[in-house]
Amino acid sequence: MEVCEASVGRTVFARLTEGDDLLDSVNEAAKRAKVSAGFFVLIGTLKKANLGFFREGKYETTEIIAPLEIVSCLGNISIKAGKIFAHAHVVVSDEKANAYGGHVMPSCLIGVTGELVLFEATGIKLSRRFDEKTKLFLLSMEKLFSKINAKGSAST
Repeated sequence: MEVCEASVGRTVFARLTEGDDLLDSVNEAAKRAKVSAGFFVLIGTLKKANLGFFREGKYETTEIIAPLEIVSCLGNISIKAGKIFAHAHVVVSDEKANAYGGHVMPSCLIGVTGELVLFEATGIKLSRRFDEKTKLFLLSMEKLFSKINAKGSAST
């Protein structure tokens, strides 16, 4: 297990509008706010969900085209291939309260609205590195500074 401490910096709010791509919008909000490490939550609606399930080295996708409530969407922000990268999972429900969930894939389209809250992480560098064994870009973390304890010694 890899563990690294960070602090919460700024909190950024954004409202997504009808037809916006969920992932593109989160990436753009993080880019505008200059947040390269952090986590986010998002609620609202989708008119199209594209959900992934990772199996045998690739994502299998399920597309749902219908009005959907975003019950929960959680994710993190890191750097992948030199660019800001949002990784998210979502649970959505239909009008009969049937729930569907999975990895957020491109082409999840916002319905009426999306409400994003992005929490910046400071003192840490989060990046994605390809792992040959899993065929995934796994999260890697690096502490950017050491804390100084009461005795004046650096600790990590």
